[in-house]
Order: sequence, then structure tokens, then C-alpha cells
Amino acid sequence: MLLRGTETHTRSVLKAISWRTLGTLDTFAISWFMTGKVWLASSIAALEIATKIVWYYLHERVWAVIPFGRRV
Repeated sequence: MLLRGTETHTRSVLKAISWRTLGTLDTFAISWFMTGKVWLASSIAALEIATKIVWYYLHERVWAVIPFGRRV
């Protein structure tokens, strides 16, 4: 299935990376606060970077083709 919307794939990727950077910093800070261990917080943050960039990109591409809530 080819997903086409008003945004380019490059724009969706850059949005995913910028959003994930903020989210990863948040995850790192919360993990560090909860565990008190920088190494554990870092490993949690590193793992979630990869998984959540992929999920966000797919989420954006699906919403790019859904007409709900758009003005014409």
C-alpha cells in the first residue's frame, strides 16, 4: 500500500527525529530519576529511540492520507 499525503517522506522523517529527540530526553530524565543510574537510563533511552522513530513515521504516513479534520 502506497501512502501519499501532502507532506514529503523527508519532512515526515525530520519531524519524527526532532520529536523523538525531545521524547528520548524526557525518557532519559525520567529513567534516571526513577533508577538513579545513568547507565540504565541511557540504555532505556537508546532502545526507545529506534522503536519510536519507526512507529511515529508510520503513524504520520497513515494520518497523511486520512482526510478527517482537513479543510479544503
